[in-house]
Amino acid sequence: MGIVMKEQDIKKDIITTLTDTLKDVTFLKTKKGEVNSVKLSGIRPDALLEAEIKENQKRKLLLEIKNIGQPRQIREAVNKLLRFTSMQSDIYGIIGAPYISPAAAKICKEEGIGYLDLAGNCRLVFDTIYIVRENARNPFVRKRDLRSLYSPRASRVLRVLLNNPKTDWKMQVLAKAAEVSIGQIANIKKLLGDREWIIESKKGFKLKKPADLLAEWSGNYTFRKNEVQDFYCMSDIPTIEAKIAKECSENKINYAFTGFSGAARILPGIRYQRVMVFVSKIPDRLLRKASLKEVSSGANVTLLIPYDTGVFNGTKECDDIPVVSAIQLYLDLRSYRGRGEEASQIIFEKVISKSWS
Repeated sequence: MGIVMKEQDIKKDIITTLTDTLKDVTFLKTKKGEVNSVKLSGIRPDALLEAEIKENQKRKLLLEIKNIGQPRQIREAVNKLLRFTSMQSDIYGIIGAPYISPAAAKICKEEGIGYLDLAGNCRLVFDTIYIVRENARNPFVRKRDLRSLYSPRASRVLRVLLNNPKTDWKMQVLAKAAEVSIGQIANIKKLLGDREWIIESKKGFKLKKPADLLAEWSGNYTFRKNEVQDFYCMSDIPTIEAKIAKECSENKINYAFTGFSGAARILPGIRYQRVMVFVSKIPDRLLRKASLKEVSSGANVTLLIPYDTGVFNGTKECDDIPVVSAIQLYLDLRSYRGRGEEASQIIFEKVISKSWS
């Protein structure tokens, strides 16, 4: 679980962290300033430190504090601080948050604004001061946001977006395509907007950084979210797959190959020893006709009952056999031990990235 902090504690801890960080600079003296002494059109910073670098060289360090360090919130804070710095040359703007994401840190760096967080990341560069610490991990990850963005119904929306990254979507149209409510679309749009992963226009909105979305999703996904059942069959792989496909088709069982079974059909030449298929149900007849015996080890067939029907979005026929979308293939392979991660990267480079360009 991520650490949860109260707003007043965030402000107090960030000010303390900034003060402690600057104490490491022996020739720098700082003291707390009065925020009322610095204002612009009624706008005041959250905190002010007065820094004395040497006798005739002083700086006002204006601190803007955010509860969330995602790009949208950080860009708003940056714009606010830039208004101050454009009016007074002795001001250096600093943004503080529980955690500053790498994308948010890049925004600060490009605009010449300092930042620091409670995870240990900071960039304070002014006059002769240069303090840079990067790559600390986020202990304040918002689990609720991640659950909302990658929940079963939300993932339906993500698949539609990633399978159609160039499409401008109106909320009602997207809700219909993903079979979710307008409210669900609004929530996902906000979460993606906070990360600056979408572009909005009169036509609607579309993904701006699909690769970033897919990377974060893959870190919060495993094929074991589905109901996994392992089996063994004495037949060879092509025969097993043919029997499963025939039985599912004849009995109107919704199915689609994934894992290496799916990858081999869109990238011929991939060798594998395990069948993996999504099926809407696993009746006894399917097991009997395909000669599948349930086992706890040594399996060569894995049947997955989907955690949500959205896994079938974007399914395509390959030689009359349904295969999940390249996005779903990537997710399933990425979380598969052994050669799965390598195969997912090949899928990304040769199929997914080309469809996005």
